[in-house]
Amino acid sequence: MKKVILAMSGGVDSSVAALTLLDAGYDVIGVNMTIYKGESLPAAKKGCYGRENLQDKLAAAEICKKLGIPFFNFDCSEEYKKTVIKYFKEEYLNGKTPNPCVCCNSFIKFDLLPRKAREAGLMFDFFATGHYARIVLKKNGRYYLKQAKDIEKDQTYFLFRLSQNVLAKTIFPLGDKTKKEVREIAKKYLGEIYEKPDSQDFYGGNYNDILEMPPKKGKIIHTNGEILGNHNGFWNYTVGQRKGLGISYHVPLYVKSLDPENNLVIVDEENAVMNTECQAKDFFFFPYDDKPLQAKIRSSQTLKNVTSLTVKNDTSLIFFEKPLKAITPGQNIVIYQNKLLVGGGTIISNS
Repeated sequence: MKKVILAMSGGVDSSVAALTLLDAGYDVIGVNMTIYKGESLPAAKKGCYGRENLQDKLAAAEICKKLGIPFFNFDCSEEYKKTVIKYFKEEYLNGKTPNPCVCCNSFIKFDLLPRKAREAGLMFDFFATGHYARIVLKKNGRYYLKQAKDIEKDQTYFLFRLSQNVLAKTIFPLGDKTKKEVREIAKKYLGEIYEKPDSQDFYGGNYNDILEMPPKKGKIIHTNGEILGNHNGFWNYTVGQRKGLGISYHVPLYVKSLDPENNLVIVDEENAVMNTECQAKDFFFFPYDDKPLQAKIRSSQTLKNVTSLTVKNDTSLIFFEKPLKAITPGQNIVIYQNKLLVGGGTIISNS
């Protein structure tokens, strides 16, 4: 019987993932990671990084007890601070918009957590999570992430940095299920948990709680040079932002760019934040065939057609069929081909 350790949060998805693995004949061990140790954050009730993380441990332990499987918790909080929180702060203070979930999956959940389990003496063949994604092995010998059956819940965007070695030893039990099916299974076998809301974002409060930056007066300026207002720190804004600018103008304005050196928030009209191209660094690209390419520049976005893509070393230049709004430095672009994830990188420029 193959042994699997399953990342458990105590939520609907990971709980049904455990049921699915047990039904498939696996020997399942539930594992949970602590990434938050009670730091004083004013609005940390919701989100992965906050008091909800401490509650997850108790909920996951309860589900494992109900299913009759072992449960272990591992403290990953120091490594999380040194990796994810450090990256988060540095990116924001450099005028970029980071993606902490991609960072966490790459370095903490799919790397550190299994390593800690092995160091604790747990023996297992596979690592599993409740992500909505699929893995396929193609004839070229590569493992590819494939979009989930439930496209609206697909989470491959957040997993695009996973290595071949990781994909070869990973199972996504929910990849062929819809969220509706998952909730129905939970209702039948796990009771009230089926009503539990989906997991929250990285942090449920004001990001300044984590950045810990004192207010610093700066200017909000139009690209034409007109000063429109003041702000308390460029790090409170992100490219493409429209609401909460606190300025008045005869047409809607959006954040076009940030200038960390001069503490400036630069704004313009909607057409100025529309682009048909972007550059990305730390880029990889392994097309499977000659089918057309599509891409996402944020997780919730539908796939957009790519007209051309060139790669030099690990930097790429991507052109889209139609203009996209707010292609944001620091965020990720992920490339797909017929539902297979074939590339991705970190956006460094939108022109």
